[in-house]
Amino acid sequence: MKHQNSSRRQFIRQFAASTAALSTSAALSACGGSSVQPVYVTFEHGVASGDPLSDRVIIWTRVTPTTNYDGRDFDVSWQVSSDVDFSKIVKTGNVITNGARDFTIKVDVTGLSPNSIYFYRFNFDSRLSPVGKTKTLPTGKVAQVKLAVMTCSNYPAGYFNVYAEIAKLNDIDAAVHLGDYIYEYPRDGYASQDAAALNRLVEPKTETVTLTDYRSRYAIYRRDADLQAMHAAVPLIAVWDDHEFANDAWIGGAENHDPATEGPFSARRAAALQAYHEWMPVRLNDPSKNDRIYRSFDFGDLVSLHMLDTRLIGREKQLSYASYMGAGGAFDAARFAADMSNPTRQLLGTEQLTWLQSQMTKSTATWQILGQQVLMARMNIPAPLVLGQISFSDYTNLLGKAQVAPASLTVAEKTILAQPAIPYNLDAWDGYVVARETVFGAAKALNKNLIALAGDTHNTWASDLQDMNGTAIGVEFGVTSVTSPGFEEIFPKEDPAKVAGGLEQIIGPLVYAETKNRGYMVVTATPTETSAEWRYVSTVKSKTYSLVAGKTLKVLPGAGNRKLLAG
Repeated sequence: MKHQNSSRRQFIRQFAASTAALSTSAALSACGGSSVQPVYVTFEHGVASGDPLSDRVIIWTRVTPTTNYDGRDFDVSWQVSSDVDFSKIVKTGNVITNGARDFTIKVDVTGLSPNSIYFYRFNFDSRLSPVGKTKTLPTGKVAQVKLAVMTCSNYPAGYFNVYAEIAKLNDIDAAVHLGDYIYEYPRDGYASQDAAALNRLVEPKTETVTLTDYRSRYAIYRRDADLQAMHAAVPLIAVWDDHEFANDAWIGGAENHDPATEGPFSARRAAALQAYHEWMPVRLNDPSKNDRIYRSFDFGDLVSLHMLDTRLIGREKQLSYASYMGAGGAFDAARFAADMSNPTRQLLGTEQLTWLQSQMTKSTATWQILGQQVLMARMNIPAPLVLGQISFSDYTNLLGKAQVAPASLTVAEKTILAQPAIPYNLDAWDGYVVARETVFGAAKALNKNLIALAGDTHNTWASDLQDMNGTAIGVEFGVTSVTSPGFEEIFPKEDPAKVAGGLEQIIGPLVYAETKNRGYMVVTATPTETSAEWRYVSTVKSKTYSLVAGKTLKVLPGAGNRKLLAG
């Protein structure tokens, strides 16, 4: 432990020193006496690593040319070392970048040793990038795997204090981002009311639609010092959700896309995909198919992490409750149930589903973890709440009245209480129940210990995963957001603790909810249990904040277990 702490302090000093040297050298280079100024570059977007395997890892940076850029290519060298001082360099190389790839650089560094820490940096014309730290995956018998899990990082909504906390961790094997790494909205869009005061206005000021738009949006995010620190400290394993494209995206469009004014969704999708792969340290298994982002990561015999795409390649269009409302506001439950039970309705798509079944079949790891975007657990809530017919507190009071004085209920109150529970979010797996049962059936048939990681909702959830027959399939750990507001904004007059407690009471499989704070999870797997520890920050509206401890829950392996227990 002493060695690790010393190494980390040395890494932080090296990171700060290299950043300072970068700023100084760039400034000195720009002061040449020639009337024709040469083109220089800076590394103002930092460095990153990602998609670690046992023998390789992606390293990333971007060069930013000075304003007199003349269209040339830049030949950038890179180094990977087993020590922070780069006295033990194990790999080197060069890569060409230019405007066609937005001056980004991605290198898949191969020939590395398993379960090893490495340091990396880039160099152009004697100007050094900051130093990054990364780690390869273990092989064979593994005693522990520890992951930091995060999602939903909306730049104008607040500071990336969560990223700052993850950057401080020294015992993490990898960070997992479950999507919504950027948001596509215009400068005055979603959760932007404090952006000007926080000096977090996005670029471009319009909604992102074109390739230039998406590149500019990634650029403003990646200038954030806390985001850079997180990337420089730990390898990232990421998938996209909808906001890397447009809100509530599906295979043929998105809720936040208007073909009449924004052109075909296919063009926007292609632009967003290109920018994503330029700016994110992810590896494509097939470079000819840049929308196939699903892939697996094996941590020896302990964990197989399967990263899924629930957005682009298989998802059919979301159902909408508005389509089932009849005259007088009556809900057509029969037609809704028939559409929900359509056996061909897809979320993953047949290709990805077949791949996932194959990966789980081949894996001998103790734990099968799904890194994916939307909630998999059943989240059925009384219809009057979902449809906005009654407030949460009023419904809770009505439940209390029904328990204490049922004879005093009015006909209208009885009607409200008699309405069925329905999914609160049709964008989640709840809107694709047959597809969910298929995944559950595969895990059950293979006798796997299944854990789903989920983001998307900006709130914390921990639920038991059960099939339609009530059989225990596994558990779900749902993480709150980095900055995006949750139920505390949707229900501003409600007590968040009462909202969370009420949801735990109403939703059968739900064991833990937290609907106020932003934060992240630490998921720790061992051969005998896997736990999730929720950690929160007190605010994202100030750089001064405190840490707030959440719950820790765990699950045990084996067919007789696979349900949430107190940590």
